[in-house]
Amino acid sequence: MRYQKPKGTADILPGTVEKWQYIEEAARRIFKTYDCHETRTPIFEHYEVISRSVGGTTDIVSKEMYDFKDKGDRHVTLRPEGTAPVVRAFVENKLFGPEFQKPYKTYYMGPMFRYERPQAGRFRQFHQIGVEVFGSSNPATDVETIMMAMSFYKDLGIKHLRLVINSLGSKEDRQTYRQALIDYLEPHFEELSEDSKKRLHDNPLRVLDSKDRKDKVIVENAPSILDYLSDESAAFFKQVTDMLEALEVPYEIDHRMVRGLDYYNHTIFEIMSDAPGFGGAITTICAGGRYDGLVEELGGPATPGFGFALGAERTLITLEAEGIEVPVEDKVDAYVVALGEKTNSEALKLVQAIRQSGFIAERDFMNRKVKAQFKSANKLNATVALTIGENELAEGKVNMKHMATGQEVSVALTDIYSDFTKVYEELLASIN
Repeated sequence: MRYQKPKGTADILPGTVEKWQYIEEAARRIFKTYDCHETRTPIFEHYEVISRSVGGTTDIVSKEMYDFKDKGDRHVTLRPEGTAPVVRAFVENKLFGPEFQKPYKTYYMGPMFRYERPQAGRFRQFHQIGVEVFGSSNPATDVETIMMAMSFYKDLGIKHLRLVINSLGSKEDRQTYRQALIDYLEPHFEELSEDSKKRLHDNPLRVLDSKDRKDKVIVENAPSILDYLSDESAAFFKQVTDMLEALEVPYEIDHRMVRGLDYYNHTIFEIMSDAPGFGGAITTICAGGRYDGLVEELGGPATPGFGFALGAERTLITLEAEGIEVPVEDKVDAYVVALGEKTNSEALKLVQAIRQSGFIAERDFMNRKVKAQFKSANKLNATVALTIGENELAEGKVNMKHMATGQEVSVALTDIYSDFTKVYEELLASIN
């Protein structure tokens, strides 16, 4: 029987994985300029870590989590998102202590899991890159963290970006608005989609995020959360917009944007792409916001937080939509052509010496004829090929050929073992 990968997953193979490495390296490089350091958390977490953080009425917890009882009868789940595990690690390891820099900036990258209908750019195992910043209630932190995400995309060459922001205000503001929204939606109850009927009293803000066409018409005239912000919350949001303007960053305000997770308050944002390859569609490629009560919810001291997550798969799709070719280097520096069984051991010694000098090297293992081996060297885009046969072995020499020009030199094996870098650079210099 031939087995296939589980539905909603993907094998990331050589030739493609280099593109993933490219965006991961870009994230590490950009985040480092913000003095942001990596955290790695377990792929599975206690169920309560996610349910208490994300919210029991969210689709993630109620419909999408891969949760199960382990052999010790503990209720665990494959992590569906990255923020809650990082917050749990922040609390458990007491990273809020005075010995740690404030704000505490960290990032993560890795697989997440949600049981939902697979579609273009959306998988059951998907990969997120995210940033979390703890300990600062300064609105400049919100703007700086948004700029971290924007800088990542710009570093990749992505140009068709739209920054959309909103404020959910404080917990009290949100509660006041929640009731106003319920009052507005209740007269339309029978017209709402089945999902929105269920959400109306448990999580009415999610109705604003509904993709159902009838729901969209109803919420068109719903009250704006911005009208329910306290003076303090409104002033905080004003500072955020003022700072974006000071940095000359274009933005839009969407008062219906609420995000799907319960832990958000104050500033929330999405970065969207309208790249030509999306055919006129607008796609959210990054999202995040402030979550000032989450550390307390997981047992830590009162600690403000702000973060974002972006999808690796969606980033790669966006690069394609922008027509950006990811540079994938596919070549070896040296290929060892070994002729005759007696050269097998020396070829192994030779290729290892080249690698230990810091070069990418490969050799033949299949005892093929010389023509087939040179064909492999060409296929691998080898810069040089080193041929060793039984005669060369007896003489203690190797024939070194520059593949692009055909120029050849005879080199003593002892010279290669003592300083391959010098031999390699001398050959290249003689060509130039």
